[in-house]
Amino acid sequence: MNNDKGLSIAYWVVVVAMLAVGVIGMYWRITAGHTMANYGELIVWGLWVAMYIYFIGLSAGAFLFSSLVYVFGVERFRPIARLALFTALVSLLMALLNIWFDIGHMERFFEVYIRPNLFSMMAWMIWLYTGYLVLLLFALWFESRQDLVKWSQKPGLSGTISRWLALGSKETSSSSRQRDEKVVKVLGFIGIPLAILCLGGEGALFGVVSARPAGSSGLFPLLFLVSALVSGGGLLTAIYAFLAPNRGSEAHRKLVVDLGKLILGLTLLDILFTFAEYSIAMYGAIPSEVSPLLKTMTGPFWYVFWIGQVGLGMVIPVVLLAWKRTRQSAVWVGLAGASIVLAFVSVRLNIVIPPLSVPELQGLEQAVPSVRMSMTYVPSLMEWFLSIGIVGLGMALFALGYN
Repeated sequence: MNNDKGLSIAYWVVVVAMLAVGVIGMYWRITAGHTMANYGELIVWGLWVAMYIYFIGLSAGAFLFSSLVYVFGVERFRPIARLALFTALVSLLMALLNIWFDIGHMERFFEVYIRPNLFSMMAWMIWLYTGYLVLLLFALWFESRQDLVKWSQKPGLSGTISRWLALGSKETSSSSRQRDEKVVKVLGFIGIPLAILCLGGEGALFGVVSARPAGSSGLFPLLFLVSALVSGGGLLTAIYAFLAPNRGSEAHRKLVVDLGKLILGLTLLDILFTFAEYSIAMYGAIPSEVSPLLKTMTGPFWYVFWIGQVGLGMVIPVVLLAWKRTRQSAVWVGLAGASIVLAFVSVRLNIVIPPLSVPELQGLEQAVPSVRMSMTYVPSLMEWFLSIGIVGLGMALFALGYN
């Protein structure tokens, strides 16, 4: 118990520090606008876009795991079902915050609702995210409704918050629980294509940018779907392995091991897709497609690909999840999941940055004497601080809502 208390204190110390860093970043962003960001006229997307697609992948992947229980009735994974819904919601909020800070006039985000461009891929994506957010809120509320009613009887702040969240509901009968489960199942059926459309929309957004052939591929929507399942599953596995109330029990170990088997299969599928993406482009030898890949693998940030994407995201998880001595351990399987979660920051950076760092016209960066005309990008302190703060906010929300 004392050990758990010490870990809890350490967790909140880290979270508070991250939130403090985020406040500094937000102050810089509000007062200085985009002038303190290191993206510019040529590399127009940076860390925040990469983190946005990273968290969208985590969210959709976690939600699709919840559908195994709510839609397909795989009761084996029932202990992680609500966790998956809550993780999906928190991850989505973190994604939307990252992309909100990236837009030029943050206060005008509502324009996409009142004056939309019906032919804009981004507009369609925002509508999809809005529908997905509403669905997650309803699904999580119906899944947690009876617990909220019970918790509303507690004294103090937790009871008051639970009463607010229960929205006046007081019924806790078995028949009402069955009705709630039917609603969650219907929402799950609706949510599966919605989550897939969110991921496909991301891939399509990159795929339709014909001026950037490295991303202009019909394979991209499928890559986003598979990678979301891998990263979202890895996150759920890590969380359940290290934070589940019943950790240390045989039931806990068996479920983590089963999750590990599923993640291993998905990771191998992701490796196959990644190999297909790179090998086909390299074999075709079209310069506009090969150059970004070579820059990813051999450029100044080669370690993001080889150490981050390949090492942490492929080699380490496959070894830990396939090796007989580690695949039966909840700790090692949880570490494999954590390794995947960390690795996918590299994966998303490699999708966003390298295709933009190859000039469309030779000498374009010398055409105008400006520091903003650069083909090299490293996130600024403001960009890092804001993203760290958003992660800290997500960790705080998760800790407050997870039980």
